[in-house]
Amino acid sequence: MPNKPPQVTRCRIIASTRIFSIERVGLRFANGAEVEYERLSSRGRGAVLIIPLLKGGDVLLVREYAAGVGRYELGFPKGLVEDGETVECAANREIKEEVGYGARRLTALKRLSVAPGYASFRTHIVLAEDLYPERLPGDEPEPVEVVTWNIKNFNELLKQDDFAEARSIAALYLLQTHLATPR
Repeated sequence: MPNKPPQVTRCRIIASTRIFSIERVGLRFANGAEVEYERLSSRGRGAVLIIPLLKGGDVLLVREYAAGVGRYELGFPKGLVEDGETVECAANREIKEEVGYGARRLTALKRLSVAPGYASFRTHIVLAEDLYPERLPGDEPEPVEVVTWNIKNFNELLKQDDFAEARSIAALYLLQTHLATPR
């Protein structure tokens, strides 16, 4: 049985950006222990990471600059869920912006936490199928390279040095599980 969550004794924003804030949170646990944590708190409804799946088993990946690690990374299209958007609308908008396709069928596979010990970020993994060409202008500072990869070469993709983002790797495994499940 899960423990009773600690009581929040105080919460104060100590820094803020357009994407997240840093909060100092005081907690009192059921055993009386009191601690102070700092956490990243995301603004908005989180993010989406989309697996665009073409007929024949090809997925569409993007290679774009990742400022957090200072290099170009290969992964699935992704972006923030904007105010007033559903997860599905955000997923469809992002693939139109990043890979030039829309989807007639969107399936939510899982909502992931990213570093839940100190960050509130959530990413919704969405499978996009029955794709059709449609491009929307995006907010990327340079053109995004679109890479087509056949899912049969799953293990080769995992060996790529620039395919290293944990969310994309998790999405790849979720896709494998989804495709192996009888419908």
